Amino acid sequence: MSEQRAGFVAVIGAPNAGKSTLVNALVGQKVAIVSPKAQTTRARLMGIAISGESQILLVDTPGIFEPRRRLDRAMVAAAWTGAQDADLILLVIDAAAYLSAEVERIIAALGDRQHPLILVLNKIDLVAKEKLLAIAADLTQRLSPDNVFMISAAQGDGVADLKQVLATAMPTGPWLYPEDDISDATDRMVAAELTREQIVNQLHQELPYATAVETETWQDRPDGSTEIRQQILVERDSQKAIVIGKGGRRLKAIGAGAREEIAQHLGRPVHLFLHVKVNPRWDEDRSLYRDIGLEWAD
Repeated sequence: MSEQRAGFVAVIGAPNAGKSTLVNALVGQKVAIVSPKAQTTRARLMGIAISGESQILLVDTPGIFEPRRRLDRAMVAAAWTGAQDADLILLVIDAAAYLSAEVERIIAALGDRQHPLILVLNKIDLVAKEKLLAIAADLTQRLSPDNVFMISAAQGDGVADLKQVLATAMPTGPWLYPEDDISDATDRMVAAELTREQIVNQLHQELPYATAVETETWQDRPDGSTEIRQQILVERDSQKAIVIGKGGRRLKAIGAGAREEIAQHLGRPVHLFLHVKVNPRWDEDRSLYRDIGLEWAD
């Protein structure tokens, strides 16, 4: 019988590189929220993938970008802390976008790394083969990664091969989580994130990232369903009007989409009640940082 393996993989990269999509693909089901918009991931959330006798603990970190306010600083700090604490770093590059200021900063910071590095060129279905090979050659010279993979996380191309290599790279040792676990996130955290996913994806360019979701109450009913009350925090009255929409239609659509996703996650009926609150300084609330697993950043 082969020995059990378990280890941590920090999934890092610039915003919108496809990190959360890749984590979901490796786990085999949805554990991280996904959006075509950058900077969607805020918390340092872990997805748990199993391959043979290996348990791969994938730390889906916020994208690394130039921080401008406290929440930004906390997100970037979480990403780098994840890299420092991991057994292996998985650097995800959007091959279609390639070199941005954020990517250049990450490459520079990884120059004196202490951990093995696997380079993943994602979204290869959007890039010509000749360009891909040139990008791979350039980054291999600059980073000297232990391995290079060209994948499409959204399409699933190359994901199985990457997962196999990650499995064999994990340190020998007992599994750190029960076999059935797919994430370390609490149901309350997941519920809040699934509602925020609906806000980001439904409002597109209408609302900046000046919004957060808090799960206020959680009650399991005798009939097997769950009643959840959440508040959506925004910075200004004008943003509140956007979230609610004409006649409350937008808020109802957000609630309907979130309720369906949360019910699927929990495996039981959900009664979801949303309300919107204006708080110009919600990102200065220490308890909110704690709830989404971020450290308070001075």
